[in-house]
Amino acid sequence: MKFIDLGLDQRILDGIDAMGYETATPVQQQVMVPILEGKDIIAAAQTGTGKTAAFLLPLLHRLLTSAHTAGDINALIIVPTRELAIQIAESIEGLSYFTDVSSIAVYGGGDGSSFVAEKKALTSGVDIVVCTPGRMIAHLNMGYVKLKGLKYLVLDESDKMLDMGFSDDIAKIITFLPAQRQNLLFSATMPAKMRVLSKKILVNPVEINIAISKPPEKIIQKAFMVYDAQKVPVIIDMLSSKRYSKVIVFCSKKSNVKQLTSKLIYAKLSAAEIHSDLDQKSREQYLQDFRNQKTNILVATDILSRGIDIDDIDLVINYDVPNDGEDYIHRIGRTARAATSGTAFTLVGEKEQSKFAEIEELLGVPVLKGVVPEMFGPTPLYAPKQQRPNKFTRRR
Repeated sequence: MKFIDLGLDQRILDGIDAMGYETATPVQQQVMVPILEGKDIIAAAQTGTGKTAAFLLPLLHRLLTSAHTAGDINALIIVPTRELAIQIAESIEGLSYFTDVSSIAVYGGGDGSSFVAEKKALTSGVDIVVCTPGRMIAHLNMGYVKLKGLKYLVLDESDKMLDMGFSDDIAKIITFLPAQRQNLLFSATMPAKMRVLSKKILVNPVEINIAISKPPEKIIQKAFMVYDAQKVPVIIDMLSSKRYSKVIVFCSKKSNVKQLTSKLIYAKLSAAEIHSDLDQKSREQYLQDFRNQKTNILVATDILSRGIDIDDIDLVINYDVPNDGEDYIHRIGRTARAATSGTAFTLVGEKEQSKFAEIEELLGVPVLKGVVPEMFGPTPLYAPKQQRPNKFTRRR
């Protein structure tokens, strides 16, 4: 199903298009429809299943198309960690780029100026607040947070919040909210205490179980730790060997697609680009040239990761680490089709290591780490939790 078929506001569709997406994943279809209908939901959903966009898109649509109180906070998204708060806030910024929806992330650990900025937004009103429980309680205790007009409450990674001891904070925050609102609860697991919480806050909820598919075992997966400046030369080296006859390189942004394609062509490699800036006729022509091996490298956004029927791709390269596990599965699933084997390489930049670690956790197994040739110089250690940007891998 395409996003346009869900009846989303055109301004949201423009944001989706700018990010290179066209088709809603099964996960997103499953979650978005009941949210758009105004129903409460309780969903078992791990990080990486595409659930963030699944609840943000219908939430943005309802804010744009339904009456709500100006000058109040209209939607509250509560999350367990500042990292997740920042991640969701960045997603809102991208998806709402062509709208006038306002948002702010409220979390601890910042300086005094960040608290002042939060206070200003919470006092004057903002469409969406993404917050951690403790920081929100600090603001609520001061009496200026405008929640009387709130229409939507989202609890993301609820089981993690309960495990971290935020149960009382969540209960206290809810006492400040109007009784009439739409509630969306997401949790990776559904222990008994989660059921207790859901009964307290949800009204006739739709229950959804979101499971991520697994990549075919025939796909050989490797990840290469690199600095950003090494990505292009490493890809050119991979493709110059001529070992692979049909290759798709996925990028998360159209600008990266255009720049990388230009550099591959300059390196005398047979490459073409596919993204939403091209008209349908041009896309079809480039795909036909690829099928007929007039070109053997396609550089594409995720527009190509779903719904394109090309069976004999022998290598997929992730130039950027995908946004979540669902995108990773769909990207690498372009190879090893029709009973064939295939290879998938992912270039993991310094700032992408935590994102890739989440994908590995979702897959249930670590992805084999490849060795970058020494001629490209030192490369980062894979240390997603330690984040040691100044350390280098050891050469043997």
